Amino acid sequence: MVSSSMSRVMCVSAAAGVLSSSVEQKIYVELNETVPCVRLLNATHQIGCQSSISGDTGVLHVLETESDLDWILSSGPHPPYMVIMETAFFNRSVMMRMKNSSRVAGVAVIISKTGLADNFSPHTTCPNQNTGVYSASYGSDLANCNVTAWNPLGNGLSYEDFAFPVFALKDENQTRVIRKCYEDHNLRVNGSAPQYPLCAMQLFSHMHAATDTVTCMRRTDLQNRFSINPEVLCDPLSDFNVWTSTRPLNNSAKGHAANESVVIAATRLDGRSFFWEQAPSAEGTVSGIVTLLATIQALHPVTQEAPPPHNIFFSFFQGEAFDYIGSSKMVYDMERNDFVIDLNNVHSMLEIGQVGLRSGRSLWMHSDPVSRQNKSVDIEVMQSAAAGLNLTVDQPSVSQPLPPSSFQRFLRVRGIPGLVLADHNTSFNNRYYESLYDDAENLNVTYPPDLSPDEQLVYETDAAKSLAEVATLVARSLYIQAGGDENNLNNITADPKIVSHTTSTNTHTQTPTHTNTQSQTHTHSHSHSQTHTHTLTHTQLFSYFWVSGPASLNSTGEPFCVRASVRLSKAVSPAFELLEYGSPNYSTWTESRWKSIQARIFLVASRELEMLTLGVGVAVLLLSLLVTYFISSKAELLFSSARETPTTTY
Repeated sequence: MVSSSMSRVMCVSAAAGVLSSSVEQKIYVELNETVPCVRLLNATHQIGCQSSISGDTGVLHVLETESDLDWILSSGPHPPYMVIMETAFFNRSVMMRMKNSSRVAGVAVIISKTGLADNFSPHTTCPNQNTGVYSASYGSDLANCNVTAWNPLGNGLSYEDFAFPVFALKDENQTRVIRKCYEDHNLRVNGSAPQYPLCAMQLFSHMHAATDTVTCMRRTDLQNRFSINPEVLCDPLSDFNVWTSTRPLNNSAKGHAANESVVIAATRLDGRSFFWEQAPSAEGTVSGIVTLLATIQALHPVTQEAPPPHNIFFSFFQGEAFDYIGSSKMVYDMERNDFVIDLNNVHSMLEIGQVGLRSGRSLWMHSDPVSRQNKSVDIEVMQSAAAGLNLTVDQPSVSQPLPPSSFQRFLRVRGIPGLVLADHNTSFNNRYYESLYDDAENLNVTYPPDLSPDEQLVYETDAAKSLAEVATLVARSLYIQAGGDENNLNNITADPKIVSHTTSTNTHTQTPTHTNTQSQTHTHSHSHSQTHTHTLTHTQLFSYFWVSGPASLNSTGEPFCVRASVRLSKAVSPAFELLEYGSPNYSTWTESRWKSIQARIFLVASRELEMLTLGVGVAVLLLSLLVTYFISSKAELLFSSARETPTTTY
């Protein structure tokens, strides 16, 4: 039983906790739905953003005009400033001016379509230029995008290092609260400075890692060796590749698969943007994913009824935006006989790049001019497969390198014949490459306003119809390339409804930079493959998925088991297996760890009032010490018991 004194202590403690929480809520307004820019590192340097260890605080100022920028960077009397900006001002010029100023404490970007520029790509003009096939020893005149600048709109903002936090604000209600706070307290009146109290913002996004991957991994290794409670400072970017094939492969066997020849059909799974895990990548990535999924569906009936001599191997590579993590890992495993097939099993390769067809109905077949082997990958075959489709297929008229593609990692090891299919002849059509604005609208995925969510899943948008035709082209080309009978081509057609369903699912889901690949496996877990050798167990040939059932808002979705030949394989750079953290041949990207991501606003008093409050507090403290000393020194006199009057005897 708790004593009465203990009860009183617990009550007082609880009351103090409630009071403390209540006071904090009255002071601060916590901001939800915020997304930070985080720190990434590679073998040579660091990029991204971070706050100080205790967070960074500044007076709010909304950037809407050029005069606002001058106020922030030079004439404003209340630095440092926490800058709130619409998307129209989120560009390299503005960000670099603030980076080079000591008057900026941080930046918060309001994510909206208001004032969106005609183009915005924070990536580089030459993606993955140092880890592709072209180098001083291979096509040196083609290296470093000397012939073709694939992403000329790229401003490189994602590869800058900012010493202050940068957040994205996604909640419109809280954005209005921030604006209200700014207008009530910080708005200039006739050009004069606002008076205290002022509305301020505090951002927390301190990163543990610093300098580069080599330094970070060394410090982490030292922690693991000598610390009782080691703290990991950064993690290699990693996830899983997803692969399957028209005929199931023995996943328990490694190395060369006897009597097995495969045509690889590949695309990438990942995308990135300036902000952490905000990468819809509709045209840059999702268009390829949807096309390859629809290709698998279109090939299923004919490969079961009239299997081609060559197996078709479908691969979805993860981490390609960061120097080809997934493809380099698969090639590395093939070289070491640590994969289900090796490079000797590879007949040829067809990769699907950006195929959004936003600006036209033409597709382009890119090949490597150094090792071009068109006898094995006949471009005319692809052109004939396009007959009857509402698109044209051509090849660049001038000799130019391959665009950024996973195929380049295969060519680094062996001259495998192959093509990269894309919707651009030279530079990208995608105006928002690797940015958070490469979304469903950029891919022209639009619906009539009166459709319910269930109806949107099956509505055939123009984008879905276009991608269905691309998938039909790819499926027919793969079937011919695998040695199939051309008389069966008319039986290969992608279903626009399947494409529409998949497009709707993917473009409404964020595609992370390096996580959550598992969710993609459910969309292409087709139970179409049948076993052809009875000596192998099903677990060696198939994987099993327990799925929730039809995606419908009005359906409970009866769960069921799906048997598929879909498999996962690690997508982690070989540099981290080899412990070569400064490797020039493989991706060395790591992501810093952090403890707290937080944003909040509050009212801040003037410096004079703060100093006055501090002074009064110090004075009260000194007076309290003096009174305490005086009382203590006179304690015997002040607190002694009154002496009893001696008894008088009469």
